[in-house]
Amino acid sequence: MEDTSIERRASRIKLLLMDCDGVLTDGRVWLFAEGEQQKGFHVRDGLALELLHSCGIQSGVISGLSSAALERRSQALNITYLRQGNPDKTGVYEEVLALAQVEEREVAYVGDDLTDIPMLQRVGLAVAVADAVPETKAVAHYVTDLPGGFGAVREVVEIVLKAQGHWSDVLDRYRT
Repeated sequence: MEDTSIERRASRIKLLLMDCDGVLTDGRVWLFAEGEQQKGFHVRDGLALELLHSCGIQSGVISGLSSAALERRSQALNITYLRQGNPDKTGVYEEVLALAQVEEREVAYVGDDLTDIPMLQRVGLAVAVADAVPETKAVAHYVTDLPGGFGAVREVVEIVLKAQGHWSDVLDRYRT
């Protein structure tokens, strides 16, 4: 976190929004003969979201696809806003901001593909995962070191919590 503008942007965040496929997952979807889908989520991203919430920061997922797996994961992690199955991410984004009562500069968004660009261009902290498409990386303020589904969300949460002075308190919970 050498770029002070990233730290400044992260210090204002009150809401972390994310895409699902390619951000919380590695983008792969397993389809079974019965029609069921499965996705893989990283446990470090899950713990990071729990830590984020414990520091008073809200979270949300905006996904163009619908998935029972995402529904279950979101419930387990107490994700505040889950919007899925609507390809108009911009409209959903505006709805979530109104519900969360935050300004765009107080929002971080993590994305990986072309459909995420409209939100990335509007938020206070735009993040692309390491394996995002080049066009998405080009509009991001920050590109993670880790790829989607492998701890990229954890990386973003740590940046936000450190910038807001919460990280030492978080670590103290685990130190003996």
